[in-house]
Amino acid sequence: MKHKKASSGAACPCGRGQLYAACCGRYHGGQPVPSAEALMRSRYSAFVMGNEAYLRQSWAAGNLPDGPLLDAAVKWLGLTILSTEAGGEQDQTGVVTFVARYKINGRAGRMQERSRFVREQGLWRYLDGDVSD
Repeated sequence: MKHKKASSGAACPCGRGQLYAACCGRYHGGQPVPSAEALMRSRYSAFVMGNEAYLRQSWAAGNLPDGPLLDAAVKWLGLTILSTEAGGEQDQTGVVTFVARYKINGRAGRMQERSRFVREQGLWRYLDGDVSD
């Protein structure tokens, strides 16, 4: 799946209300992510945009699953952050709980996940998550 390019004036999919270029676009372009929540939002945007390379590089070492990370049938519709625990600039770990809404073949769904993040060599990475419906 080829990832979609966002125009510089496009709204960021992560829901922060900023332009993509000033929000998740800078992280997709290689700027370090300052917090676990910012990484969560940038990963959601990568799912929306089909940016598998970013998803792979933002995963913690040793935890990247085998096989493709994206499903072309899924259309992501929105992200709501429910809570964050730690995950700031001075922390080594963090937790972000979120709900992501989606459609598959016209059928709406929602996924709630409690995601864990860790710093590796000073950079935030996605460790794993517990999904609940």
